[in-house]
Amino acid sequence: MSLLADFHNHSCLSPCGSLDLSPRALADLAALRGVRVLALTDHNSSLNCPAFAKACPPCGILPIFGMEATTQEEIHVLCLFTSLQASLDFSEYAYSLLMPFLNNPDKTGDQVFVDEDDNIEGEVEYYLVNPLELSIDSIAAKVTEYSGIVIPAHVERPAFSMTSQLGVIVKGQWTALECTRLPVMLNGQPLDTLGYPLITSSDAHYPEHVARRPFDLNTSMEELAPNGIENGADMNVLKRVLAERPVS
Repeated sequence: MSLLADFHNHSCLSPCGSLDLSPRALADLAALRGVRVLALTDHNSSLNCPAFAKACPPCGILPIFGMEATTQEEIHVLCLFTSLQASLDFSEYAYSLLMPFLNNPDKTGDQVFVDEDDNIEGEVEYYLVNPLELSIDSIAAKVTEYSGIVIPAHVERPAFSMTSQLGVIVKGQWTALECTRLPVMLNGQPLDTLGYPLITSSDAHYPEHVARRPFDLNTSMEELAPNGIENGADMNVLKRVLAERPVS
């Protein structure tokens, strides 16, 4: 048995995302399209994860919480947690390291966080797409302190990726690497992914993007969430099934 998963999705909190893509809308659309394990990963913030936590179980979806963090080198990495509180704690820490550049919604987009009924609860002050004062060498260790995992995002893309910023995949405490498609190619040649497990994800910013590039987790919901969807995923099981993903 396998579960369809998607670990890279934005909501109305991300300034580059659609205001129509609330946490509830994301969960509803993912469920309609067959996804059973879903992560919310807005830019440098987890403030929409509480609404996401409430939206997912009624849809039969197991939520994973986190963010798409931007390192000092402007590399995007997925920071994922099975605990909502751990995700919020890391989000607060990350925001303290964000470049203090005020967001201008008219120019760069809205950054709203909402409740489970899509009511706006507030707006984030600083522009969330800017980098954190945290390097690619240190981010995985810091996320581990909060009981999370790190997956470098869209590693073969020409911007905000490990290869665009560093030229190659570098070793680190990565649980997996995210790519746009398999096999992973860069400039027409196979990319050396150093034997890390590989996933694909949708990087959804708009409703039409949801579930466009999911991947399979070789497990059952009973194994991944032994205490029920509403009580979250077992991180040790999640790590194990990610380790079983293809490496090429």
